[in-house]
Amino acid sequence: MEVLVFKTSVIDPLSVRTLKPELDRLAGKGKWNFDLSDCDKILRIASDKVNPQNAIELLSYFGFSCAELED
Repeated sequence: MEVLVFKTSVIDPLSVRTLKPELDRLAGKGKWNFDLSDCDKILRIASDKVNPQNAIELLSYFGFSCAELED
């Protein structure tokens, strides 16, 4: 299973709750999480089926910045 890691502008749990239904549809329940305590507000998605661009576009649609971090 591949883990995609993104730097985001999501800053609070309310925003995470707003994104939850869409991220569940994109990646699956329990296949993603945010680390809001990290300075980069990290989003991790564990999936072999998610295209990074789809995650970026999803967050962008809701007004958040999102950029994939490379290893």
